[in-house]
Amino acid sequence: MQGLASARWQDEAQLHLTLRFIGETDRHGTEALLLSLGSERLAPITARLEGFGWFDRKDRVDQLWAGLAPRDPLAALHARLDRLCVRAGFEPESRKFVPHVTLARFARSTAPDPAAIAQWMAAQPVLASELFTMDELLLMQSHMGRAGSVYEPVASFRMRS
Repeated sequence: MQGLASARWQDEAQLHLTLRFIGETDRHGTEALLLSLGSERLAPITARLEGFGWFDRKDRVDQLWAGLAPRDPLAALHARLDRLCVRAGFEPESRKFVPHVTLARFARSTAPDPAAIAQWMAAQPVLASELFTMDELLLMQSHMGRAGSVYEPVASFRMRS
């Protein structure tokens, strides 16, 4: 969490993997999604942090992230959750799924260009964590705060084989 002066580093409470973004919804949408998720049996996934990456907008870096591997089980879970969301009345996901944990965000006015991020990444040690098991799925609600998003759990679903 150093070497990028304009980075707004995420604190521990903000670190998460978004498997499916829902956006604004009302109580009825939430209840339909809870029913849909509650009827599914989701298997735990074993993964690890692996490598850095970034998202950009108009040639300026927007977010710096840590990737997750292996991607195939995570992509399959994302696709399954997308189908459940559609069944609950939400629009299908239109963005490409990239399993990641956002590490830092950048304001448009101070965002580095991709070459600067690539140089920073090249100077970092290889990012590869030990394997860990994801065995709980949380439905979260976010609230924008002065220091970024504040996440509040709405429901929890145990993942089991």
